[in-house]
Amino acid sequence: MTAPRTATIERVSSETRVFIGLTLDGSGDAQAGTGIGFLDHMLTCLARHARCDLVARCEGDLQVDDHHTAEDVALALGLAVDKALGDRRGITRFGHAVVPLDEALSRAAIDLSGRPFADVQLGLRRESLGALAAENVSHVLRSFAVGGRFTLHVDVLKGDNDHHRAESAFKATAVALRQAIAASGFEDVPSTKGVL
Repeated sequence: MTAPRTATIERVSSETRVFIGLTLDGSGDAQAGTGIGFLDHMLTCLARHARCDLVARCEGDLQVDDHHTAEDVALALGLAVDKALGDRRGITRFGHAVVPLDEALSRAAIDLSGRPFADVQLGLRRESLGALAAENVSHVLRSFAVGGRFTLHVDVLKGDNDHHRAESAFKATAVALRQAIAASGFEDVPSTKGVL
């Protein structure tokens, strides 16, 4: 895996205009401007702890609500991961993490299987976190897995503060992703099928 693993995605619809620039083997630098502050915060956490470099921009129909922007940014980010991974040759494939943030504790597991699936249990109680509806926090993670064609399980195990619960979930996802995209030391596709 000596070639740079990078991707750019431009996703344009009648609801959003999304640009994602991604370098998997980065330093954790993030420039997020989606128009939703809490989403930008979560994307920044994801990039920092996955050690990916990320540019994420979106012009969305926020006059409607936050759903289209949150979903489309997450789908495009997943597409960028998928594109940057190529045929997924030489990757570790699996990753898992348990990450605390003060009183909150989250667990995440990833399989870069080529099969999109997500089970996300955050247990958020607030209606929104900043301008991001609480229901869209988990939707972002699910859409990320769908766009990226990977299996993702995320559970918040405990925590009183919903900001901490959400942030620890994204950080756990990031650490698991960093493990899964890492070089395995082998040059094969890590599957008995020979393809992911």
